Amino acid sequence: MIAIGGAIGVGLFMGAGANIAKAGPSIILMYALAGVVVFFIMRALGELLLYRRSTGSFAEYIREFLGPFFGYVTGWTYWLLWVVTGMAELTAAAIYINFWFPSIPQWVSALVFLVVLFGVNLISVKVFGEVEFWFSMVKVTAIIGMIVIGLGVLTLGFSDAGDTAAASNLWSHGGFFPNGIGDSLMTLQGVMFAYLAVELVGVTASESEDPEKTLPKAINTLPWRIIIFYVGSLMVLLAVVKWTEFSAGESPFVHAFSKIGIPLAGGIVNFVVLTAALSSCNSGMYSTGRMLRDLATSGEGPRIFARLNLRKSPAIGITFSVLFMAIGVLLNYVVPEKAFTYVTSVSTACGIFTWLMILFAHIRYRRAFRAGQLPASSFPAPGGSVFSWVAVVFLLFVTCLVAYDKDARVSLYVGAGWAVCLVIGWYVLKARGGAQPLGQTGAAEPELAHK
Repeated sequence: MIAIGGAIGVGLFMGAGANIAKAGPSIILMYALAGVVVFFIMRALGELLLYRRSTGSFAEYIREFLGPFFGYVTGWTYWLLWVVTGMAELTAAAIYINFWFPSIPQWVSALVFLVVLFGVNLISVKVFGEVEFWFSMVKVTAIIGMIVIGLGVLTLGFSDAGDTAAASNLWSHGGFFPNGIGDSLMTLQGVMFAYLAVELVGVTASESEDPEKTLPKAINTLPWRIIIFYVGSLMVLLAVVKWTEFSAGESPFVHAFSKIGIPLAGGIVNFVVLTAALSSCNSGMYSTGRMLRDLATSGEGPRIFARLNLRKSPAIGITFSVLFMAIGVLLNYVVPEKAFTYVTSVSTACGIFTWLMILFAHIRYRRAFRAGQLPASSFPAPGGSVFSWVAVVFLLFVTCLVAYDKDARVSLYVGAGWAVCLVIGWYVLKARGGAQPLGQTGAAEPELAHK
């Protein structure tokens, strides 16, 4: 439930509004197409996870097959992904607050939430798993409830939207591609953001008592989750309310249920998506502290991040991450109308890079397996590495779309600066003896790495 809930956040609850405004009903096809590629990525990750069980993250496999440098880069980039995703969650939470209190500036709400969640992470993590389980349950239950109510409106015609709600809304207002296929494809960058963190399904399952059973189940049921939570919810949403009524800067779910006219429905849904955003930000804050500690203990980060406070929490690492998340508060002060677009584009770029590393590691594993150097995985990806190459091409295509979009292009500038920082950091670590020399790869001798 934690993994499923982590993959259902502001990318769907908030980002879908701007994507619908750009692509119209064809956004459903974009979510389905991206979902297929995400499934390919997860099958590649699943094969790696069951080729040999790892107690660490997927960066371990990247170190093995692509080398320590790429493992180091992936670890830090995945940390950045969660930091920037935290900024997106804070931005969305601030926008949700405007539903009730439009006079409160976005940056004020974002700052308050950041400070509160920071305090929670420093005080105790004893009930973290239980709290996140229930937060995830709320999100999943809410989406299913929205779908059921939406189907009720379509079939029974009740509510204020009953007269205009119809399946024909999916093609009657300018067609299925009202703004052209080009504009629909441009939404793929935002759609991919919605799927970030889905890889946690594989990682958390791999750490269970019986990964040979739970991991294939978790990954193979992913298409059904995509069909229900993403494709299904959007189909119902766009059938109940025509796509021309949605816009960027608001949750399409809140707008739709306010339109339906059920008493307090808009406010209830707004509360659900607010808790979803805060839950994801809290998870990200929790995760980044642990990621920094893992990087420090593996010699790929400053040793100070390995320290724990009296409550066994990596307080220094969490504090460092929160200081970076505060950049999101600054963006909400300087460019509140662009803040969400900027942070989601950077987060998507980090996610695409991480997924590419997973895919390349899988391709190298398959090459070693075919050469008889490594044992077979108990959960082989269909088609071997064929669909991994398909996913690589798709992700590179999305990267080109990011470069073409003037607002999202900022993520590539940030990425270039981030790459320079990582290279400098690598040579500093190497000089101090904290990392293996660049080019000493585990991929050269995979059979030794396996032993």
